[in-house]
Amino acid sequence: MATIIKWTRFSVLILLMFSCKSKKVVSDNAVRDNMSAKAIIRTHYQNHINFKTLSGRMKIAYYDGESTKSVTVSLRMEKDRAIWLSAPLGIVKAYITPNRVSFYNKLENEYFDGDFSYLSRILGTELDFDKMQNLLLGRALFDLRTAKYEVSHTESDYILKPKKPLELFKTSYMIEPDNFMIAAQQLSQPLKQRVLDISYKNYQEVNNRILPNEILITAIDGNSKNTIDIDYKSVEFNRNLNFPYKIPKGFKKIELKADAL
Repeated sequence: MATIIKWTRFSVLILLMFSCKSKKVVSDNAVRDNMSAKAIIRTHYQNHINFKTLSGRMKIAYYDGESTKSVTVSLRMEKDRAIWLSAPLGIVKAYITPNRVSFYNKLENEYFDGDFSYLSRILGTELDFDKMQNLLLGRALFDLRTAKYEVSHTESDYILKPKKPLELFKTSYMIEPDNFMIAAQQLSQPLKQRVLDISYKNYQEVNNRILPNEILITAIDGNSKNTIDIDYKSVEFNRNLNFPYKIPKGFKKIELKADAL
């Protein structure tokens, strides 16, 4: 269970950074040599799914280089407003809103409650709720419409790289040609030996909406490497949801420092 707690801190701070049948979506459309970066980006945003709420379960496997643990958690999301996660029996809960990042665990009687400023300092760029939501939905973390990109391609995916690199990051995006969802995206800080790599192994179709089916996240910081494998198990859209979250009395507030990751 200690690993679950460690995963919660890691995933909420770096990442946060379905009861109907679904089917996996396999990209079988060919990459077009003459498709422009502007057209690829426009289609990516046109294909974003529309919903009010999303709820379901996902299995999360965490590997820190020494051991692997997995847990199935409940997920609830209100678009643009809240992301809620709960481990079995509510032992660990997390609640993320545009202004708040909070979680607690009952094994250690401790909690964290703060904003996104800590993460922004760690990553050297502004981190917000939108980026966390985008990660879970198969969208580009950063708004691709705010910069100009060069396009190349492999046999199966388009590759976008900014014409003018960001000051603190190197970024790249791979977009699959069938539904123009993200196949992979990478953020790196070479001088600090930091890499965040997010790969979408496949997608699924649920009620005519395309969602990730499995997400593999790799975070490298120097010689340290952590991976998280997220596998969506079930999903429902537009149910009336509540987000039960209350930090228990008597819990100790923790201060998360850089070495806590």
